[in-house]
Amino acid sequence: MEAGNPKHGSAEPLESRIRGTNQSGMRDYNERLVLSLVRQHGALAKSDIARMTGLSAQTVSVIMRELEAEQLLVRQEPIRGRIGQPSVPMALNPDGAFFLGLKIGRRSAELVLIDFLGKVRSMQHYAYRYPAPQDTIDFVHAGIAKARKLLTDEQDARIAGLGIAMPFELWNWADTIGAPAEIMNEWRYRKIQTEVQAEVPFPVYLQNDATSACGAELVFGETGGLRDFVYFYIGAFAGGGVVLDGRLYDGPSGNAGALGSMPVPDRDGRTRQLIDIASIARLEKMLALHGGDGSRLWTSPDDWGDVGPDLGQWLETAGEALAYAIVSATAVIDFEAAIIDGWMPRTVLAALVDAVNAALPKIDAEGLRPPPVREGTVGIHARALGAASLPLSDRFLIGANLLSKRN
Repeated sequence: MEAGNPKHGSAEPLESRIRGTNQSGMRDYNERLVLSLVRQHGALAKSDIARMTGLSAQTVSVIMRELEAEQLLVRQEPIRGRIGQPSVPMALNPDGAFFLGLKIGRRSAELVLIDFLGKVRSMQHYAYRYPAPQDTIDFVHAGIAKARKLLTDEQDARIAGLGIAMPFELWNWADTIGAPAEIMNEWRYRKIQTEVQAEVPFPVYLQNDATSACGAELVFGETGGLRDFVYFYIGAFAGGGVVLDGRLYDGPSGNAGALGSMPVPDRDGRTRQLIDIASIARLEKMLALHGGDGSRLWTSPDDWGDVGPDLGQWLETAGEALAYAIVSATAVIDFEAAIIDGWMPRTVLAALVDAVNAALPKIDAEGLRPPPVREGTVGIHARALGAASLPLSDRFLIGANLLSKRN
């Protein structure tokens, strides 16, 4: 049976927290458990799986044979030199399943195709001043067709789903991003999940874009076994997610992890929302105010070039706002870490994390111990990869995602 929940804050590996069951009717759970362990640890032998899960050797043998027959696992070279039969590790089959992930942002859209290992097989990018619904949906349909043409018929049949990551209530941001209100208001009535679902034979999922980025860090990132962390993604606007007990958590009304809406003080002592201070859109406005061109912020996330002194000022104010948000979150949940990632070069991300760490000691946090702050490991494509992780988690894993919304 499943083991009891460990104390929050532990960094125990998956096998010490979740056990398999030898009872009948639990095949799907046990298969997910095996796939989750192999994803976490790499190739494992049957004896390793039995030891980690508490399942009988016979049950593990049946599961591994079925997963191999379904082409989700593949045999590796036998390990010899021990007493008895050689051990045969089993690894994830890269071609076992494929997943599409769509990110619709306020300045660009991305469509990614990944394999069962999470390796990117194709990536398409569409930059715009604002996301016009029909143009965006045309990009999606054309992009899906283009991505599927890269696969063989057998591989195409193994597409397990498409996840969509986008800001909820996108129409509310028309003024902020300088978009025509009548065009943005079309998003209020367009049901993109339904429209895409009508055109594809696999399930379509929908999630908030920043929460999806958090899911990418959880599924594909190098979290070092973290069980509870607060996550910030800095894109056109700031957002984030919350991971509790190794799972994404959004709460009964979806407010958990809505970190962009968190009230923080600005330098004038006024209360603002985090998105008003720690967003790249604010840096773009600062550049425009001084005659600079902020277009490179959206088109070249790997290299912004020489942004000038505005970048230093933005890093300082954004770092202070994020530090306040982290302290506030810590007063509610004792997180093991705060992770920050975003649509920016790695050097800028490192500088932002340094700015947060410099600001934390200046905040009156008596009675609290803020968690360590670290850089995210997925990077600029976290939202698209997080979208792709929605069908992966829903179909094949345990403990990673309880949020995917499906027609």
